[in-house]
Amino acid sequence: MKTRYLDAGTVARMIGEYGTVRVLELLARDIRDDYLRWPEFEKCARMAHHSSMGVIELMPVSDGRRYAFKYVNGHPGNALSGLPTVLAFGVLADVATGYPLLLADLTLATALRTAATSALAARAMARPGARVMALIGNGAQSEFQALAFHTLVGITEIRAYDIDRHATDKLMANLAGVEGLRVTAAGTAEAAVRGADIVTTATADKRRASVLRPQWLAPGTHVNAVGGDSPGKTELHPAILRQARIVVEYEAQTRIEGEIQQLPASAPVVPLWQVLSGARPGRETPEQTTVFDSVGFALEDFSALRCLLDLALATGSGQDVQLVPELADPRNLYALLAARTRAAEPAVATS
Repeated sequence: MKTRYLDAGTVARMIGEYGTVRVLELLARDIRDDYLRWPEFEKCARMAHHSSMGVIELMPVSDGRRYAFKYVNGHPGNALSGLPTVLAFGVLADVATGYPLLLADLTLATALRTAATSALAARAMARPGARVMALIGNGAQSEFQALAFHTLVGITEIRAYDIDRHATDKLMANLAGVEGLRVTAAGTAEAAVRGADIVTTATADKRRASVLRPQWLAPGTHVNAVGGDSPGKTELHPAILRQARIVVEYEAQTRIEGEIQQLPASAPVVPLWQVLSGARPGRETPEQTTVFDSVGFALEDFSALRCLLDLALATGSGQDVQLVPELADPRNLYALLAARTRAAEPAVATS
């Protein structure tokens, strides 16, 4: 058996040829299907190594048939060195044998699955007919969030704001050709938010911040909080949380890393899987403020990996590599060395 390998260039080419919007739709379908199987998954909060520069994390999950993990970082200062803020790769393996089926770059797929999950939550939580979204933070995540909300939710107008105007200009240039979507630059975060149906916050700084304040929000606004994803890193003023209906991916992880780290441990939250299944409503009244406290969960990467594998097999993308050894006698691992040792030994002269 061999492992399908998808490097960064192959993933980008495959998604580009298949179509970014179509891949977002596939991811949204697969993520929803997997959340509806929530009780089948063995779950845990991700394991994180924090430093003053950023965080490196491992995110494992299994449904008993396949096992997946993602390696991912978050280093806000990377941009100053010409490196992406977020880098990721992942493995999808067969539980019965432990054999790795797929090794893939997940940097692009992480942005896509985050956006697809945000849009899924918004479809269940935002008021019907939402058309205007404020997008605060116009970095690497922003185009994907905008495309997902346009494609899957029906957003037609994006009001974009970033403390770095170059980031907003980049966003507007990248989305200039998207039919039916108008992107405009706002002079302040408040100007972007006033009157918006949905507000997405996707900032990168690793600190406690209040990029969104309660007095800016109209009754019934849905907030998609994406940027707060580690201890000590938040985006929302706590007063927003205290008055909102809050939906989370995996409570044990979100209590540590999400916006709700600002609230008492007893503060009520609603699991996303129960909202997607219809067991609990995403919102209770039209005037209610709703918050999707999104930190990213391993189940979404499980969905992304199986989606990438399906696409790779369907399109013939990537290459099969011998990632782990293939042995004639599985109990004779030393044979791998023995053959090479004999080949490397110098010939002994005989008289």
